Amino acid sequence: MSTDAVLRELLVRQLDHWLPAALHRSRRATLALAYAGGDVAGAEAALRVVAEFADRLRGRRLTVLVLADGGAELPARLGAAEATLPADVAVHVVPGSPDRLPVALKAAGAAGAPLFTVVDGGEPDAALLAAAASGRPAEVLLVTAPGRSLRPALTAAGFPLVTEVELVPADDGPARLLGYATGSDRGLETVKDALWAVDEYAGVRYRDPADPAGRLLDISLDPEPGPLRRELLAELARSGPRTVTELRRFAATSTVYRAADANRALTSLLAAGAVTRDPEHGRLGGDVVISAGPGGAAGSSA
Repeated sequence: MSTDAVLRELLVRQLDHWLPAALHRSRRATLALAYAGGDVAGAEAALRVVAEFADRLRGRRLTVLVLADGGAELPARLGAAEATLPADVAVHVVPGSPDRLPVALKAAGAAGAPLFTVVDGGEPDAALLAAAASGRPAEVLLVTAPGRSLRPALTAAGFPLVTEVELVPADDGPARLLGYATGSDRGLETVKDALWAVDEYAGVRYRDPADPAGRLLDISLDPEPGPLRRELLAELARSGPRTVTELRRFAATSTVYRAADANRALTSLLAAGAVTRDPEHGRLGGDVVISAGPGGAAGSSA
């Protein structure tokens, strides 16, 4: 399985969450899929997911925009998947690169209703991100080459919750940077769960851009917590004592890990004496205050 296959699986899992929620919230919604190139396998997979929700689409209107290179061949390549869609779904195929997305979204009237935007390839600029943020609510999934963080641009576009992770293939192929942004805690939680639930034998590992050591992580339902321990210690050194709730939030919003992973990492740090807690005993509840301990330096190497 390649990085492309992992990304398609993530897209399918996220659509399974986004689509029913969008249809419940509004009578119209837009799914925008933009590709820098002619490979639209992700769009074909997305249309198959949409077809599975045909019963929930009655009385609703879903617009699917597909932007990709491919000229006159593009509609034909999507034809088989499109043929399975109910009449409530309008598919618009727009040949071209992702920079045409703002115009396409405006023409489709996507603003003000649920909007999920996927941009695979290229460097998303401010105009593209502003258009992606025009939905109410809006979610965006970006895939690009690693080398710089997507977080500042996504935050500037108005997305309060952002996560990013590098996908590193085992065969020495090029790594890819995945960024996801939303205003929904549930959406963020869902994409984090999906990240760790994809095929563990995919031949792809993750790298957390927030981890200074850049350690590669195997895909697992229980990911190796070493990098998260280091990141939690670094956060405590920056900010001082934090509650468990605050550290869970930090893990979810500032690392590749899930909130639940913070509890496992904190339990390990407490056992190693790298952090202390107040109160000293009892359940590790959200109001427990965690402070860096005298063994913090040793714990950071774990």
